[in-house]
Amino acid sequence: MRYAYNKATIKFNACPVSNNLNDTLLSEKDPRKELNNYRMMRRFIWSFLLIGVVSITGFSQIKKGMENNKEKATFGGGCFWCTEAIFERIEGVTGVISGYSGGQIKNPTYREVSSGATKHAEVIQITYDPAKVSYYTLLEVFFKTHDPTTLNRQGADVGTQYRSIILYHTEEQKEQALEIIRELDNQDIWNNPIVTEIVPFEAFYSAEDYHQNYYENNSKQGYCRMVITPKIEKLEEIFEDKLK
Repeated sequence: MRYAYNKATIKFNACPVSNNLNDTLLSEKDPRKELNNYRMMRRFIWSFLLIGVVSITGFSQIKKGMENNKEKATFGGGCFWCTEAIFERIEGVTGVISGYSGGQIKNPTYREVSSGATKHAEVIQITYDPAKVSYYTLLEVFFKTHDPTTLNRQGADVGTQYRSIILYHTEEQKEQALEIIRELDNQDIWNNPIVTEIVPFEAFYSAEDYHQNYYENNSKQGYCRMVITPKIEKLEEIFEDKLK
């Protein structure tokens, strides 16, 4: 015979191969397995999304809690370009906005405030972390970086909009402001008594965009070099340990 077949061998080799192939094909097409895979994938996706939502919610709560720990202070000490540049450098201050307050009309413009007709003062609204800087320290910086004894005037800037003013947000702020004024008056630092106005805060109106961060954006400008830069140098000399 030309070929010699071994039936036993053929049967032994053929059957397992055929069975394995059939098992593989059946397992790949088994709808129950596909359903289980789908369910596992769905659980994974939902778990991933849930973790994301919890993380975002937790972060939002933490951020909200941090924001709730911040406090406000509102001061006017002449041109707000000066006071903004000063308080932006204090450690613990997280935000400074130039604007208008203490007047009679809502949403005034710079032109209206400059006319004196609105009775608003140029002020800054400070957001600060009381765990890093106290309100009393902010008051010290305020009084030692402008002249609180000149009524409706700071240097060459004249008008009610340039008056020295503290708008307190709480009774505690009011008491601290009155206390520091008594202390400073007793020290005879200035030839004249302090005329800083102390009134309750009612509303704050943000100034136009070009007034914000004015010194940082225009430090080479004449007014900035002649008026603001010397104030910052004085701040750095007196309050070196309070700076960022």
